[in-house]
Amino acid sequence: MPFFTAYDGTQLAYHAFGDGLPVVCLPGGPMQASAYLGDLGGLSAHRQLIMLDLRGTGQSAVPKDTGSYRCDRLVDDVEALREHLALDRMDLLAHSGGTNLAMLYAARHPERVSKLVLIGPSAMAVGITVTADVRRETALLRKDEPWFPAAFAALEEIMAGTGDAFEAIAPFWYGRWDETARAHKAAENGQKNSEAAATFGAEGAFDSDATRAALIRFTSPVLLVAGEVDLNSPPPAMTELARLFPNAELIVQARAGHFPWLDDADRFVATTAAFLR
Repeated sequence: MPFFTAYDGTQLAYHAFGDGLPVVCLPGGPMQASAYLGDLGGLSAHRQLIMLDLRGTGQSAVPKDTGSYRCDRLVDDVEALREHLALDRMDLLAHSGGTNLAMLYAARHPERVSKLVLIGPSAMAVGITVTADVRRETALLRKDEPWFPAAFAALEEIMAGTGDAFEAIAPFWYGRWDETARAHKAAENGQKNSEAAATFGAEGAFDSDATRAALIRFTSPVLLVAGEVDLNSPPPAMTELARLFPNAELIVQARAGHFPWLDDADRFVATTAAFLR
């Protein structure tokens, strides 16, 4: 497994899958090891995937300064990886919470990004919030599924601030709550650095007005992939996010949740590979 040295001497790890032109991939969580991404449903058959373990996660070292877990400070780690790979420009792909980091990187280093792929995006970095009503409407698309009553009751309590049964709402994150989804969810246990996650969005991490202004000037092609039933990144909010970019395409993958490469790998790979081609 290859390593490189970040700006502050922290040793960071990445994993390479496949051959061809590289795509740098940033995991979500936030601050979860990249292992849960797998090879993104087989995307490695089309491009080499460079999966970064963010500092303090996976095989990367824990930094001396834990304040460096803040999202805006992680931008320098992505830049160090680009320099290590000797890429003048790179295609950048991110999932979930990692899309905030990707957007901050694109805002700070627009000349270094050829294409940007945002999968199941979070939009904290640009100040877009998902309302409880939108989450509820998205959840109700699953009302005919056998697990729905218990999961929906837990979701209502969480949104009301009276409950914290996050495990109970796990089925909502997947387009199909089957054995593959259950195994994927179980494998995530222990992959997330909770301390780092708490620091990721700490005060000062985001300046949404400045980031919006920078992304309006970001002219490279952008692909947003949203799952039709994704509670984290529901299509209405993703439509708002896509409008910030002058050259963006939003694809809503039918019946997909927060991990579209698991719900329909062929469709996900076809969409993403065509964009990156």
